[in-house]
Amino acid sequence: MSAASDDRQDDEPAYRWPIPPAGGWTADDLDRIPGLPPHTELIDGSLVFMSPQTRFHSRTMRLLDNALLAQAPEHLDVDREMTVKLDPKNRPEPDVVVFLVDAVTGPDQTWYRPEDILLAVEVVSDDSRERDREVKPRKYAAAGVPHFWRVEQDEDKGFPVVYVYELDPATKFYGLTGIFHDRLKVSLPFDIEIDLTAINRRGNGS
Repeated sequence: MSAASDDRQDDEPAYRWPIPPAGGWTADDLDRIPGLPPHTELIDGSLVFMSPQTRFHSRTMRLLDNALLAQAPEHLDVDREMTVKLDPKNRPEPDVVVFLVDAVTGPDQTWYRPEDILLAVEVVSDDSRERDREVKPRKYAAAGVPHFWRVEQDEDKGFPVVYVYELDPATKFYGLTGIFHDRLKVSLPFDIEIDLTAINRRGNGS
C-alpha cells in the first residue's frame, strides 16, 4: 500500500458509535440515528447489530418469502426484514412477516404495528440463537402476534427445519404445534404448503 493511500486513510474521521440517552433508545430513534448498519434492531432499549448473512439464512428467507407470497390470500402481504414496533423500547426485525395489506402506509414506511402482523418468522443464526429462540418470541407473544415460526438448519441435510408456534391468547405465550422437516403443511394463518428441500432451487418452494 502506498504512503498516499495511508495518508488518505489517516484523514478519514473515525466512526463514532451512537451514545444511548438516559433510559436507552426508543423505537422512534431507530429511524433518526445516523450511520446505523443495515438491519439494526432495538431490544429492550439497546441497539443490536447483525453479523454478515450466511447463504443458508439468505436462501431460507427467499424460499419462505416466495412461497408465502404465492399462497397468501388477497388481504395479506409478505415482507422480508421489516421492523415491528412492539413497544417504545422494542423494535425487532423479523426475517419474514405476513401482515394485513391495510397496514401499508406508503413506500417510505419502515415498521409495522404488532396488531397488523399475523406471522413472524425468525431464521436462527449463530449470533442470534438466544434472541430467536427465547427473547424475540417471548416479546412477539406478549404483543399479541398470533403465529411464530422459528427456522433452524438441519445439521445432516442442510435443509430448513420449521418450528411452528401458535399464541394462546389467555396466557400470551406460544405453544408448539408442529416441527416440519422436508415439507411444511399448515392451515393457519392460512393454507400453506412449502417444500423445504427446495431451498437451493429456483421457484416458490410450493
